[in-house]
Amino acid sequence: MTETGKRGKFALSFRATELEARSGICTVAQELRLQGVSEETAGDIEIALAEAINNIVEHAYAGVEPGQIRVICSFQQSRLDIRISDKGVPLPASELPEGAPAIITENKQDLPEGGFGWFLIRQLTSDIRYDRLNGHNRLSMGFDLT
Repeated sequence: MTETGKRGKFALSFRATELEARSGICTVAQELRLQGVSEETAGDIEIALAEAINNIVEHAYAGVEPGQIRVICSFQQSRLDIRISDKGVPLPASELPEGAPAIITENKQDLPEGGFGWFLIRQLTSDIRYDRLNGHNRLSMGFDLT
């Protein structure tokens, strides 16, 4: 469900399932374009958002009943701040993973699992923060819109 407040801010919540996550990501991407974000920038934001939300679905709620994911988007002049919150398990050591670029070898089966998404998120955001407060994971991503 999307909640539109004053111009420049919107929020939505959805269950942490693959289907609802996909729908939520598409809703945010559509709203970004309606708010005037360029196709290229909206596409980059959509990639970062998809990586972050898919991590929540796959890891924060792994093996348990899917909870809610809440996404709040706020425009501030030439910047977009996105906060994603959930009640899943915290990140290991309560820290953001560094992520590493994929090193492509001839044998694709030799690629390690994981880490590439966090590398992408870090490349696409201008800043990123994580904390856990009162049982909630909170991931904040900033994007320059210039």
